Amino acid sequence: MHTFASVNPKEKTDKKPLIIINPDSGVMPVNYIVSLGLDFLKDDLSVVKSLSKDDTKNIISQNSENHDIFIAAGGDGTVHSVAAQLVNTDKIFGVLPLGSGNGFAKEFGFNINMNSLISDMKKAEVMPIDVIEINRKLCLNAAGIGLDSFVAHSFNDLKLRGFFPYIWLTLKTFNQLKPFPVTIWCEDKKIVSENIFMITVANTRQFGNNAFIAPDAKPNDGIINIVLIKPFPKILGLVFAIRLFTKRINKSKYVKQIKIDKEIEIETCETKMHIDGEPIKTDGRITVKIKREALNVLKTSRNKFIKH
Repeated sequence: MHTFASVNPKEKTDKKPLIIINPDSGVMPVNYIVSLGLDFLKDDLSVVKSLSKDDTKNIISQNSENHDIFIAAGGDGTVHSVAAQLVNTDKIFGVLPLGSGNGFAKEFGFNINMNSLISDMKKAEVMPIDVIEINRKLCLNAAGIGLDSFVAHSFNDLKLRGFFPYIWLTLKTFNQLKPFPVTIWCEDKKIVSENIFMITVANTRQFGNNAFIAPDAKPNDGIINIVLIKPFPKILGLVFAIRLFTKRINKSKYVKQIKIDKEIEIETCETKMHIDGEPIKTDGRITVKIKREALNVLKTSRNKFIKH
């Protein structure tokens, strides 16, 4: 059962929502047009530009008492940076998606329609969601080791952005993919030990671009979804891609899904990982925890997790 909360109207009457925009995110013409449009909405909201994670942290810290609603305007990196500062607070988090993947925005029904966003902000209803902590780093959507992490590291060095360069890089990486060992521990008990192509730790259903790696994951059920993709004949690569984009990847015999509500430890020889698409390096030992209802997400009429 989903529950909602609202900011006390007396508290929010003189507090405009604050939009934190990354001017370098996403497709530049779209970003530029949105930036211009925000200038005409100064009566409804406040806008500030951020050029780095530290900049975002300082902006939120300095404006915490002046705003109840914080909107991340940018791609997944901007979304992650803003959300990280709002976890375990009573502030409300929303998104104006300007990136190429927009995984979190798609999951919670945020789009680029400003009128719709303003309407949602005036209602100020929220959906408290869980977040995952991976080696003390925030994960909103999904983190992984294997194919997706190799692509994330390579994509980070690529000058081109967008859906098609990402697909090209994924195909190239897939052709070079080899199995690697992974072991998962829970409360000192070994629950998985095998060779795989990929392991994903998911809080929501998708990576972004409507690629659904954990189709039945819910961000407010207290469950960590672990998806293991076992080695499979590469001739089936297209079949896997179709399953991924049609929410049926969990139906494959090469996919194992584990749902768990406790802290786990992952051991592997691979050091490349990604968290919400951001490439990071590890020592091959990863601690995964879940924090219940740690982030208040602005409710939209298009939120697929809510029965309207």
